[in-house]
Parts: sequence; structure tokens; C-alpha cells
Amino acid sequence: MKTLMIYGAAGYTGGMAAEHAASSGIHLVVAGRAKDRESLDILAGRLGADIRLFSLDDPEAIARGLEGISVLLNAAGPFISTAKPLMSAAIRAGVHYLDFSAELDSYRQALALDGQARAAGVILLPGSGGSVAMLGSLAGHAVARVSSPRKISIALKVAGGMSRGSVTSASQNITTKTLHLVGGELVPRNPEEVRDFDFGEGPLSSFPVTLPDLVTPSPGDRRA
Repeated sequence: MKTLMIYGAAGYTGGMAAEHAASSGIHLVVAGRAKDRESLDILAGRLGADIRLFSLDDPEAIARGLEGISVLLNAAGPFISTAKPLMSAAIRAGVHYLDFSAELDSYRQALALDGQARAAGVILLPGSGGSVAMLGSLAGHAVARVSSPRKISIALKVAGGMSRGSVTSASQNITTKTLHLVGGELVPRNPEEVRDFDFGEGPLSSFPVTLPDLVTPSPGDRRA
């Protein structure tokens, strides 16, 4: 049976992912740091899951933690601190890696490890949560329906609150550069380029931000 590990399952988003995974009948392992033992014990008991504890500053401990795991979902942010050690360990262990990251630097880390991952037959899929995966799929679908597309612009209306972990992750990974993708290359753009987009209730002013969606298109889709 395939086994899914959720690292950071003691957190808000990781806990929700664990609930859904358990309800689907997946063989589940909830994992995290030693300080999260109490929360993970309660979660594992409720879901009938196994539990593993290991620190990310010890590569050997990570390797032991990933033994027998098929897929690793990293739900422990900020991902700039957790993605690289877990991706590297996943490649060595032959474990597929996913996370919820919306941090540009962790996507760059995945790109830097792409050759090693391909050689090991391992998938690295940061951004498997709502925004990045959803927007990337939607953009690809839209481009495929247009004859000879030249440019695509994506606007995102953010509504509602954020979890404490998401706020912490975002605050630690705000980039001071405003970038866009031109000819497959990330180049600076004017941060004052405000445009109006209609989200269904009339036009709203939208300002440019640098999100990891800039590095996720396939090579054939890398347009401005």
C-alpha cells in the first residue's frame, strides 16, 4: 500500500490535509518536530495514523523518517526553511515531494534540484495547494484555447483571512523586486503598473506582485 506522510501535520493547513487524507482511506503518517509531539499524538490517535518525529537540521534523521514513505506532503512553513532539506532527502529516498508553498525562492530551489529529481524518478511539486496549482492549470487551459497566444495576464482577488502560519511565511518571504516573465526569463517590471480587472462586480485596480507562478509554466508556455 502506498503511504503518504504529511510533515507539519500539527499546523492548521497540515491538519486539514491529514483529515482529508484519512477520510479517503490513504495509509497516513503524520510527522513533525519533537515539540509537536503532543498535538501529533492527538491527531494520529483520532485519525488512526502513524506518527514520526524528526528535525530538519539532521539529514540522517530525515532519511530515517522517510523510510517506507511513497509521497511526502510538506505542510511546514516557512517553506524557504523546510523545502530544500525535505526535497533533497526525498530525492535520495525516491519519495515524491509536494508542498503548499507560494514562496518564489522555494520554487527556485525545486528548479535547481530538477536534474537530480528526474534522474531519481522523483516528482517535485511545490505549490500543490489552491493558488499556484489552480492558477497554473487555469492559465494553461486558457492558452490552449487561443490560436497563437502571445501574452497572458493573471489577476488574483484575495478575500478572507489567512492562517497564522501563512501570515508568518508570507511576511518572511516578501520580495522587494517586482518581476515578470518575458521570453522565458524573469526580468524587472515597474511596480507602479496598476491595471483594472473585472472580477465579476466591476473593475478593480490591481497592482503587480511577484508570485511563484512566474516559474511554473512549461517551457512551451513561457511568454510574457
